[in-house]
Amino acid sequence: MMVPLADMVRPKCLDEVVGQRHILGRGRVLYNLIQKKNVPNMIFYGPSGTGKTTVANIIANSVGKRLYKLNATTASVSDIRAIVSELDTLYNVDGALLYLDEIQNFNKKQQQSLLEFIENGKLTLIASTTENPYFYIYNAILSRSNVFEFKPVEPQEIEAALARAAKILSERMGGIGITFADGVLAFIANVSGGDVRKALNTLEVCAMSAAPDEKGDLHITLSGAEEAAQKKAMRYDRDGDSHYDILSAFQKSIRGSDPDAAVHYLARLLSAGDLISACRRLLVIASEDIGLAYPQAAAITKACVDSAQQLGLPEARIPLAQATLLLATAPKTNSAITAIDAAMRDLETMDVGGVPANLQDSHYSGAAKLGHGQGYLYAHNYENNYVAQQYLPDNIKDRVYYTPGNNKNERAIAAYWDKIKNKDRGEK
Repeated sequence: MMVPLADMVRPKCLDEVVGQRHILGRGRVLYNLIQKKNVPNMIFYGPSGTGKTTVANIIANSVGKRLYKLNATTASVSDIRAIVSELDTLYNVDGALLYLDEIQNFNKKQQQSLLEFIENGKLTLIASTTENPYFYIYNAILSRSNVFEFKPVEPQEIEAALARAAKILSERMGGIGITFADGVLAFIANVSGGDVRKALNTLEVCAMSAAPDEKGDLHITLSGAEEAAQKKAMRYDRDGDSHYDILSAFQKSIRGSDPDAAVHYLARLLSAGDLISACRRLLVIASEDIGLAYPQAAAITKACVDSAQQLGLPEARIPLAQATLLLATAPKTNSAITAIDAAMRDLETMDVGGVPANLQDSHYSGAAKLGHGQGYLYAHNYENNYVAQQYLPDNIKDRVYYTPGNNKNERAIAAYWDKIKNKDRGEK
């Protein structure tokens, strides 16, 4: 029986794993735990095809423990008892590691059956779930485990995995050449929705269905990739220009308050399976283009993005459409990005000077001798919780970075502070 490509190219070490740099990058927590062979009970949480099983296999090999695998959709308490019965045998002198996939499908009683053995250290549990563990996993298991979130893999990292897989596939097929039309690997990477396994399966179907040329080599076309993925390509080219054109049009349509165009470009992103880019761009837009004109938009957008990532496609389209329409129809201001960019530009181009002495930390012995904190006026001791004093460094003490936008919310903010600050200066 032919081994699926996804299993053939499964990484054997951490350096081969794509994605998850936030937990598996050198110096990160999970990376360090594995390197030190001191692995605690863990729960891996995230979408399918993001490396949860792969990392569990690597851990088992690195710590020298026997690995047992169960899937909670089909396993029962008797399966756990069978594993437990072997814990004190010669097979498991150094203890055993249980990889329990889809643990959310175990009921409370089944999860409780693990407690005694993960507490005494005879059994190290690595459980995986595509659902939020804080909603589906028994608290006693959670309190004894470390939760690590696996995130959808970025397209560029999936593309690198596909290139590696193509070489292995070529070897498996007797060394025949496998070439790709422009944009094919980028397309497969983007339509996979952050799922490496899905991308590899699509690549395998492309190769198996491609007609060999006169030399016996295979050339995979974009139309062939579309057919294999059962999706229409969004015309990603090798450099990603079309992809970024669509993202640009998406943001500019929201900024320009055109909900119809905004939803159109969202649909193009999601039709290509690019959930990650759509989510990231919406989070940016909420602060860059709406900002203080409607501050609640950032929180609402974050909630919609979280829902989308938990749901996955196709259902993710609904909360993302909600966020898109909200942002497209909301009042606009770019005061936040204008302010921070101006402040950062000054840091790069001039000597801004040090923190004023009255603002320096005074909560340590000897601060008073240095003059740190002296003369500071505590705003809450004054009417309206405001008192005029210098906060910016001397070199830029008159700098103005924030200019309120011309929208109802920021006009109200500006009017309020004009009133308070004029009163403080004794003006009417």
